[in-house]
Parts: sequence; C-alpha cells; structure tokens
Amino acid sequence: MANVSIRVDDVVKQRAESICSDLGMSLSTATNLFYKKLISYGGIPFELRVDPFYSEENQAHLEKVINNYNHGKSNPVYKKIEELEEMED
Repeated sequence: MANVSIRVDDVVKQRAESICSDLGMSLSTATNLFYKKLISYGGIPFELRVDPFYSEENQAHLEKVINNYNHGKSNPVYKKIEELEEMED
C-alpha cells in the first residue's frame, strides 16, 4: 500500500472531512474512491469548466453596470413578488 502526501488548504480539508464523516467514511477512503473512479473513467470523473461569472467579459460588464449606478446613469428596478411571478409565466 502506497502513501500519498498532498497539500491542501486547511478549510478545504476540514470541510471535506466533515462531508466524508457525514457519509460514514474517512478522507482516505474518499481519496481511494476518487483514484478508482479516475482509473475506470479514464480521466477526471467530473466536468471541469471555468465559471463564466469570472470571465473578463462578464467582469467588465459588471464594472460598467456598477459605475453607471454609482454615477446616477441607471436606477434600481423594484418589483413586487406578484410582478416577478407574472414574468415567470
């Protein structure tokens, strides 16, 4: 049996251990499951993608909207819950 040593943020480790505990397993067991799935899948067993919220285009848009709001070029939109529900239909 091999030992693997990795570095991970303390908070990430604590949260992962808590979830594993809730599932009735150790972090070591979860890591072994990941490795086995990695092998059987032939790659990372989940989708990897960049969150579009953090794209340069979206960040520029958000900065523009905030700047316009801060300089009085736009106003907040207020809707009642009933109006929002009507928009949903």
